[in-house]
Amino acid sequence: MREGNGMAKSYLLLLLCTLVPYVRVQSQQPSRLDTLQEVGEVEVYGKRPLATAQTLRGAELHALSTTSVADALKYFSGVQIKDYGGLGGLKTINVRSMGAQHVGIYVDGIRITNAQNGTVDLGKFSLSALETVTLYNANKLDNCQSASEYASGATVYLTTKRPTKDSLSVQLRRASFSTYMAKVNGQWALANGLRGFIDGEWCDSRGDYPFRYHSNYEDTIGRRANSDIRYGRIEGALFMGGFSTHLYYYDSERGCPGGIVRRLSDKYINVGREWDRDFFAQASFQHEFLHHHRVKVNAKYTNEYLRYCTDYPENQNTARVNNHYRQEDGYGALCYGYTPWPWLSLSTSYDVRYSKLRADLKHFDNVFRLDQKEVVAAQMNYHGVQAAASMLHQHYHDFTFTRVGAADPLDRWTPAVSVAYTLYGVTMRAWYKKIFRAPTLNDLYYTQVGNRNLKPEYTKQWNVGLEYHWILPPSLSKGRGVSASVQADVYQNKIENRIVCLPLKGTYTWTMMNYGYTYCRGLNATAQGHYDKGDWHFSLLTSLTWQKDLNRTDPTDEDTYNNPICYSPELSYTLTGVAAWKELSLTVSSMHVGERMWSYADPEDILEPYNNIDAKLSYFMPSSLVSHLSPLTSLGLCFEVCDVLDEQYEHIPRYPMPGRNYKLTLTIGI
Repeated sequence: MREGNGMAKSYLLLLLCTLVPYVRVQSQQPSRLDTLQEVGEVEVYGKRPLATAQTLRGAELHALSTTSVADALKYFSGVQIKDYGGLGGLKTINVRSMGAQHVGIYVDGIRITNAQNGTVDLGKFSLSALETVTLYNANKLDNCQSASEYASGATVYLTTKRPTKDSLSVQLRRASFSTYMAKVNGQWALANGLRGFIDGEWCDSRGDYPFRYHSNYEDTIGRRANSDIRYGRIEGALFMGGFSTHLYYYDSERGCPGGIVRRLSDKYINVGREWDRDFFAQASFQHEFLHHHRVKVNAKYTNEYLRYCTDYPENQNTARVNNHYRQEDGYGALCYGYTPWPWLSLSTSYDVRYSKLRADLKHFDNVFRLDQKEVVAAQMNYHGVQAAASMLHQHYHDFTFTRVGAADPLDRWTPAVSVAYTLYGVTMRAWYKKIFRAPTLNDLYYTQVGNRNLKPEYTKQWNVGLEYHWILPPSLSKGRGVSASVQADVYQNKIENRIVCLPLKGTYTWTMMNYGYTYCRGLNATAQGHYDKGDWHFSLLTSLTWQKDLNRTDPTDEDTYNNPICYSPELSYTLTGVAAWKELSLTVSSMHVGERMWSYADPEDILEPYNNIDAKLSYFMPSSLVSHLSPLTSLGLCFEVCDVLDEQYEHIPRYPMPGRNYKLTLTIGI
């Protein structure tokens, strides 16, 4: 303690007060529910985390009827997934109606970025290499985390598996609409502490699902065209002590199906195609010394290529383009955490990111962005009272080589504050966060649309919530394992200076503008229950979202003022049940999404409510039987039925989702 007192006094002048000492637990014991799942690093913050968090991990994560990260996130409360149709459609996440640009996506604590348009396609990331998927509505609140992790309205953390033994598995899948998929996953854990994995995936799908589009004015029946996709993904990671590194490469060609057109029935195949090549390499190192000090260094390099082409003879309704975009991104972060007393921890971090965007658009020059972030934060847990506070500074500076020049530099400070108290096992929490998103490079500089005078889009969030966890005491268990948890949060969001694309001079001239003020209030609630006895295991997971998301932009506009925001449902909920007996398991999930307005031009234009039910039956052959099939170590078969009721619902108008479809998956362990 004496060694740290002098430094503690100096840091207390810089940092705000806060919550919970950092505790780190490492377990090498495999999950009882699924021997292929291991518990990695678990971060514990006092009795309960201050942040509003939802997590799917291990057996629960892989028991769901899921393929990509987007399929898992749709089961969280407060989440809207926009899917532009089919396996190859763009998939983005919207949390509490703040917009996709306000959600940060992190792989092993380092953010996935896109300076061009600010969105991340979640369909590019598989669940096969992940141990947990977690959504935070407030800051995650580690005592040594990067400034970038404070800079989003909501954050999604994807944590990869830390292997505990050598293994090799192969997965083969045959699915509807001429879909073929193959995955290979190899893991190793050496005696010297070096662990790692390599995960590869290949997929080819025609995506030609049948659809029927019915309204008061038309009844169109057809088969989806230009919805094909072919992609390959390979990624690998190494872990040793406090060091970790991750490499990722994704290569795809896909059709961009567009909205279905009356009478044409999605007739044309080549109306738009997209090619993607994404690569990133990242590394992180963290070290604790003198019992009170902790440092972490993050580094990442990203290279992305995108080609978008609509220059086809049959394309008569869209401008013909053949554009190529190349984006490079270099990132580094230095983080420091200090725990002068068991009840107080202090931290600070400096992040720097350099982004470059090149495109072959007419009158478009190279754009460079220097993004710097600094944060000071403190956390406290004293006699059951938890508190956290942070102050984040962001500075953006763009560079161009045109006579028009770049946008003005952006320099802002934003705070966040959280408090909580636990009484009789019930944690009561409240938090406030002010944050903004800077205009993307497309918003500012895209030819004929960009606006260099855009202001940042501000979000102010208020949240009050309760959380309770219960486990049946061992003295009463009688061989049973019973646990339950519930949490509920009431929230309010205000967004100012929303960045939207509006017509400026007639129908054919559009530009990015700051237009809009929205007010959202709502309720998020989740509940989980688990029951184990002998060879039986039962789980029930539920989530509920109720919210009023209103347009408060112009009181004189009777058509829009105080009306719901487009695409925002008032009510949605999910219910997922898992029943397992020995190596056999059944998962049934149901999701309901209420009606959504999609156009102010006609209040009658609404997207109908829908119910989506998925079912998944899995069987893994007992190890005693597999041992006779040398060199196999495991053998499993999984059959999935997606959209059991065959509801061809829509996330976007005229982008019908596939109806009932099937997946058959064979998993072989060697």
